[in-house]
Amino acid sequence: MEVLSSRILVRSADRAESRRFYRDVLGLAVNREFGPAEDPGVVFFLGQGLLEVSARASGAVRENATLWLQVRDVQKEHDRLVEAGVRVSRPPRLEPWGLVEMWIEDPDGMPIVLVEVPAGHPLRRDLRSFAPHPA
Repeated sequence: MEVLSSRILVRSADRAESRRFYRDVLGLAVNREFGPAEDPGVVFFLGQGLLEVSARASGAVRENATLWLQVRDVQKEHDRLVEAGVRVSRPPRLEPWGLVEMWIEDPDGMPIVLVEVPAGHPLRRDLRSFAPHPA
């Protein structure tokens, strides 16, 4: 599998408190925010990786951490992993936020989401300003 990027997902019951802890207490720098302005999810820089603090899915009880792996083609990985005998807990589908996601679990039951970022998705756009800096 060719992994293009990865992150650790923290599914927090109190996202505001988790944001405060990682940002203000640990001092992690923010990579980006997403979702509602009043209670955004946040992706922090974590050395060579990323840490995303997002809301816990409704009804989720044990899911506290998830491995997030960006791949080029989720359907291709789905087919390969099924052939290898991996149980797919959720087949590939286009999510409302515009990513194609598929869910599997590691041998200990830790959720792993394989993500494809489609062409045209905001994660594929370079949002930096190329205006010259004042001298």
